[in-house]
Amino acid sequence: MTSHRLAVTLTALNLVLLLGVMAQDRVAHAASPLGVLRGRALELVDDQGRVRAEIRILPADPTVKMPDGSVGYPEGVQLRLIDSKGSPHVKLGALEDGSGLVLGGESRAYTQLLSRGGRPFVKIVDSSGKEQVIRP
Repeated sequence: MTSHRLAVTLTALNLVLLLGVMAQDRVAHAASPLGVLRGRALELVDDQGRVRAEIRILPADPTVKMPDGSVGYPEGVQLRLIDSKGSPHVKLGALEDGSGLVLGGESRAYTQLLSRGGRPFVKIVDSSGKEQVIRP
């Protein structure tokens, strides 16, 4: 009869411990804000594990040469939407001194809208490489 009593006592103790762990888990979840993700980047992947969308914080780079001849790149945030082949079709960026949007597709054609440092422009490039720039 002693082994039966020991088994019942241990079962009751396990049940009490389980209820205690569950109660702590609920308290921890209730104290955190619901619906908020915090981090330095977010990636969405498809069923094959390929990144299809990402939001990132980009660090400043004071040495990079820009296409317009300027040097340096401020810290920013970038959203990229990527096709199944790994090619980004949409890039949206917000920087300390402006923002930009690039829309592309399967061909090498793309449209770029950039507004940085008081010099906004729209650049349209077709699949043959011919480009048109529109400035105010």
